[in-house]
Amino acid sequence: MTVDGEISDKIIDAVAAVPGLRPAAPIAREHAGWWPFDPRRYAVGVTATVVEVRVVATALPLAPLLDNLVATLGPLLSGTRWESAELRLMVTELDASALTTGGDPDHDTGT
Repeated sequence: MTVDGEISDKIIDAVAAVPGLRPAAPIAREHAGWWPFDPRRYAVGVTATVVEVRVVATALPLAPLLDNLVATLGPLLSGTRWESAELRLMVTELDASALTTGGDPDHDTGT
Protein backbone atom coordinates (compact mmCIF):
# COMPACT_ATOMS: atom_id res chain seq x y z
CA MET A 1 0.00 0.00 0.00
CA THR A 2 1.25 3.47 -0.83
CA VAL A 3 1.49 6.37 1.59
CA ASP A 4 -1.40 8.02 -0.27
CA GLY A 5 -3.44 4.84 0.17
CA GLU A 6 -2.62 4.69 3.86
CA ILE A 7 -3.68 8.29 4.48
CA SER A 8 -6.84 7.71 2.42
CA ASP A 9 -7.73 4.72 4.58
CA LYS A 10 -7.14 6.74 7.76
CA ILE A 11 -9.32 9.56 6.43
CA ILE A 12 -12.08 7.07 5.54
CA ASP A 13 -11.94 5.63 9.06
CA ALA A 14 -12.10 9.15 10.51
CA VAL A 15 -15.17 10.02 8.41
CA ALA A 16 -16.88 6.78 9.40
CA ALA A 17 -16.25 7.60 13.07
CA VAL A 18 -18.12 10.92 12.88
CA PRO A 19 -21.81 10.36 13.69
CA GLY A 20 -24.01 11.74 10.92
CA LEU A 21 -21.47 11.33 8.11
CA ARG A 22 -20.21 8.52 5.92
CA PRO A 23 -17.74 8.41 3.03
CA ALA A 24 -19.38 9.08 -0.35
CA ALA A 25 -18.52 6.19 -2.65
CA PRO A 26 -20.03 5.58 -6.09
CA ILE A 27 -20.14 1.84 -5.43
CA ALA A 28 -22.12 0.26 -2.61
CA ARG A 29 -19.64 -1.57 -0.42
CA GLU A 30 -21.84 -4.66 -0.14
CA HIS A 31 -21.81 -4.98 -3.95
CA ALA A 32 -18.08 -4.49 -4.40
CA GLY A 33 -16.59 -7.57 -2.78
CA TRP A 34 -14.54 -8.32 -5.86
CA TRP A 35 -12.76 -4.94 -5.78
CA PRO A 36 -9.08 -5.26 -4.80
CA PHE A 37 -9.41 -2.22 -2.51
CA ASP A 38 -12.03 -0.49 -0.39
CA PRO A 39 -14.29 1.38 -2.87
CA ARG A 40 -14.81 4.07 -0.24
CA ARG A 41 -11.35 5.31 -1.28
CA TYR A 42 -13.16 7.10 -4.10
CA ALA A 43 -14.41 9.46 -1.38
CA VAL A 44 -10.90 10.82 -0.82
CA GLY A 45 -8.71 12.77 -3.22
CA VAL A 46 -5.17 13.58 -2.14
CA THR A 47 -2.70 15.81 -3.98
CA ALA A 48 0.33 17.71 -2.76
CA THR A 49 -1.77 20.82 -2.08
CA VAL A 50 -5.34 19.59 -1.52
CA VAL A 51 -7.04 16.91 0.55
CA GLU A 52 -10.62 16.54 -0.69
CA VAL A 53 -13.10 14.44 1.26
CA ARG A 54 -16.54 13.66 -0.16
CA VAL A 55 -19.20 12.70 2.38
CA VAL A 56 -22.85 11.76 2.65
CA ALA A 57 -24.73 13.44 5.50
CA THR A 58 -27.11 11.17 7.38
CA ALA A 59 -28.11 13.84 9.91
CA LEU A 60 -28.61 17.59 10.14
CA PRO A 61 -27.58 20.35 10.72
CA LEU A 62 -24.52 20.16 8.49
CA ALA A 63 -22.27 22.80 10.07
CA PRO A 64 -21.61 20.95 13.36
CA LEU A 65 -21.04 17.67 11.50
CA LEU A 66 -18.46 19.27 9.22
CA ASP A 67 -16.83 21.12 12.12
CA ASN A 68 -16.51 17.79 13.92
CA LEU A 69 -14.90 16.23 10.84
CA VAL A 70 -12.42 19.12 10.50
CA ALA A 71 -11.51 18.69 14.18
CA THR A 72 -10.99 14.96 13.58
CA LEU A 73 -8.93 15.32 10.41
CA GLY A 74 -6.64 18.11 11.66
CA PRO A 75 -4.64 15.92 14.06
CA LEU A 76 -4.66 13.08 11.53
CA LEU A 77 -2.95 15.24 8.89
CA SER A 78 -0.64 16.96 11.37
CA GLY A 79 2.96 15.90 10.90
CA THR A 80 2.32 14.54 7.41
CA ARG A 81 3.18 16.10 4.07
CA TRP A 82 -0.49 17.18 3.87
CA GLU A 83 -0.35 19.18 7.08
CA SER A 84 -0.60 22.50 5.18
CA ALA A 85 -2.73 21.22 2.32
CA GLU A 86 -6.11 22.82 1.76
CA LEU A 87 -8.83 20.65 3.29
CA ARG A 88 -11.98 20.53 1.14
CA LEU A 89 -15.10 18.87 2.47
CA MET A 90 -17.83 18.18 -0.07
CA VAL A 91 -21.28 17.00 0.95
CA THR A 92 -22.29 15.08 -2.16
CA GLU A 93 -25.55 13.66 -0.87
CA LEU A 94 -28.10 14.11 1.87
CA ASP A 95 -29.34 10.72 2.99
CA ALA A 96 -33.12 10.46 3.43
CA SER A 97 -32.56 9.44 7.06
CA ALA A 98 -31.45 13.02 7.75
CA LEU A 99 -34.98 14.16 6.97
CA THR A 100 -36.79 11.69 9.19
CA THR A 101 -37.84 12.35 12.76
CA GLY A 102 -34.69 12.75 14.82
CA GLY A 103 -32.51 13.47 11.78
CA ASP A 104 -32.47 17.18 12.60
CA PRO A 105 -33.13 17.88 16.28
CA ASP A 106 -33.80 21.56 15.56
CA HIS A 107 -36.63 21.02 13.06
CA ASP A 108 -39.55 18.66 12.66
CA THR A 109 -40.73 17.03 9.46
CA GLY A 110 -44.13 18.70 9.66
CA THR A 111 -45.98 15.49 10.43
